[in-house]
Amino acid sequence: MKNIVTIGGGTGSFVLLTGLKKYTKNLTAIVAMSDSGGSTGVLRDELGILPPGDIRRCLIALSQSPKILLDLFNYRFHNGHLAGHSFGNLFLAALSEITGDFEKAITKASEILKIEGRVIPVTLTKTTLYAQLENGRVIEGEQNIDIPKHNPKLKIKNIFLKPPAKSNPRALEAIRKADLIVIGPGDIYTSIIPNLLVNGTAKAIRNSRAKKIYVNNLMTKYGESNDFKVHNFIEEIEKYLGKNVIDYVIFNNKRPPKRLLAKYEKEKKYFVEWDEEKLKNKHYLAVPANVISGKNLVRHDPDKLAKIILTVSELENVFKIYKK
Repeated sequence: MKNIVTIGGGTGSFVLLTGLKKYTKNLTAIVAMSDSGGSTGVLRDELGILPPGDIRRCLIALSQSPKILLDLFNYRFHNGHLAGHSFGNLFLAALSEITGDFEKAITKASEILKIEGRVIPVTLTKTTLYAQLENGRVIEGEQNIDIPKHNPKLKIKNIFLKPPAKSNPRALEAIRKADLIVIGPGDIYTSIIPNLLVNGTAKAIRNSRAKKIYVNNLMTKYGESNDFKVHNFIEEIEKYLGKNVIDYVIFNNKRPPKRLLAKYEKEKKYFVEWDEEKLKNKHYLAVPANVISGKNLVRHDPDKLAKIILTVSELENVFKIYKK
């Protein structure tokens, strides 16, 4: 059974892991540690812990526990001093103080939630995400990049961590042992690239014997990926990962219903188009597929996505002859 490592954060990792866990138990989720918004941001500032939000999502995705326990970990308080906090974030914060170690807290939570697989922070360094815009202005903090207070029409030219973050040795070991590395889906500048900014992570991925798959986003995000097509996302990933590293790019070729597109357009989010010419003669093979759920939200369908990922990895020898 293939040893699969996922790299990302946020809702994208949750959806991906939810689908993959049906087919393999050899799953390791490497998670970005630069989140600074909402409940996570408050706990990070007030308690000095690493951000628990994306870790919580991945634990829930891999859990085999009864639904009531998962609902409890996802529960968000609405009133009083705890308003905005999720129970799972508070639980991880409490475990961190009890054990004296964030990774030990994750291990204990993994046991309680009966997860199959592992969840590993990409770094244990307390660091902050910064973005430099095309006009030279620097934006501090993941939350301010994710929900821009600046002019969202300005392009992000560069993104970096300060202070520099050291790779978690357990994350590097997982990457070294991987047979398959899946990068994405997720917000490109706030969920995916922050992993690649951690010292040693991009190099470990480049040197890994694993096949590397990048899962492209379904919709653009205002303030991050305005007007991006599939090749633009890949170019940004390669800027921080290195060229000729990704073997396969999976992108959605099924347009969502007009009613859903209209809903997203109100938030200036648009369907990610692709330019076939821009995807030809590359080191990677572009794999178009219908991977959306298309119900009430434009999201990746966990089962469809898992199946295409596993199909691509199993048919490596067949696809190889088509790669340029």
